[in-house]
Amino acid sequence: MTEEIKVPSPGESITQVQVVRFMFENGQYVERDEVIAELDSDKATLSISATASGKVQFLCKEGDTLDVGTIMATIDTAAERPAGETKAPVVVETPQPKKAETPTQTEVIISPRARKMMDENNISDKAVSEHFKQRVKSSDIKEILSTSSKPATKETTISREVERKSLTPLRIKLAERLVAVKNQTAMLTTFNIVNMSAVMEIKKKYNETFKEKYGVSFGFMSFFTKACTEALKQFPAVNSFLEGNDLVMPSFADIGIAVSAPKGLLVPVIRNAESMSIPQLELKIKELAGRARDKSITLEEMSGGTFTITNGGVFGSLFSTPILNPPQSAILGMHNIVDQVVAVKGEIKIQPMMYIALSYDHRVIDGKDSVGFLLKVKELIENPVELLHEGTDPVKTLLGI
Repeated sequence: MTEEIKVPSPGESITQVQVVRFMFENGQYVERDEVIAELDSDKATLSISATASGKVQFLCKEGDTLDVGTIMATIDTAAERPAGETKAPVVVETPQPKKAETPTQTEVIISPRARKMMDENNISDKAVSEHFKQRVKSSDIKEILSTSSKPATKETTISREVERKSLTPLRIKLAERLVAVKNQTAMLTTFNIVNMSAVMEIKKKYNETFKEKYGVSFGFMSFFTKACTEALKQFPAVNSFLEGNDLVMPSFADIGIAVSAPKGLLVPVIRNAESMSIPQLELKIKELAGRARDKSITLEEMSGGTFTITNGGVFGSLFSTPILNPPQSAILGMHNIVDQVVAVKGEIKIQPMMYIALSYDHRVIDGKDSVGFLLKVKELIENPVELLHEGTDPVKTLLGI
């Protein structure tokens, strides 16, 4: 009896996948639920499991592009596992260490004084043997030194080879979306600069205690996520998006966190981030980012989202223009923290500063709202105590004004 393995649907609107690799060879015995192959869609990598036990036969090759629903493999369920057969190990080729070069065996005899000169000038026995086939004297070493002022170096090999490989479905889809954003939106970017000293002081003072309690260190992303959720309450247009001729304005904040994964940029979404504390946000960010990188993230966890944050600063970026994540109307870009000379209450000081950027769709968001939103994020990061008071001045909260 034969069991068919078909390409599953990774999600709505996805019609094709690419075969990344097989975990077994044709004719090998597999157990039910064992992962037999990995496929790439334009959103994530999928693991394909055996639906029955038996001998597997793949009907495609690694690198093939298949339509959803295509029969990619069959399993002969009547077959029995051969005695002693186990899953084929994944062979990883590792470069073998080079054997240490041993001096060429020659008839050359080196005098003690010549040997001393060779040691002082880093001249090898091999270099000497290439010049002389008899007893070597100090005058001979002087001859070598006069013909070459420094030891011989490896000859540089110049290559003109070109490597060509197919783009993955994820990269192709990403390219299409980026071009579409530039062509179909009125994207503008506004900038500001944030003094990070207050948040950095909190991290320096409380990170160890935080780590002991929650098991993870906290980063700046959780603070920016919290600041954005508070700012979105005051500037709801930044959290909205177009759907046909309708403007959709969610009352919640589902924040997408851009993560650089081995297959490309992925954006896991934190649902109802506005209801979370900084510890809750930190734990969720770490969890989603980790699973995005190890390819265990689900399509559902990357769908939706009302606003996105991306951090080019982890790669050293000082200043950039982030591109919208459609259908969202805005995205915040964080950058590298650099010490700069700034004026603080009339005094010149060196402070850790970060440029932040907000790209937005001008069809939906007016300049006043975009600038106001970014300014509010700046104020909350520079005065993080306000994050405990829904983005308002704690003194005003105290006074009830």
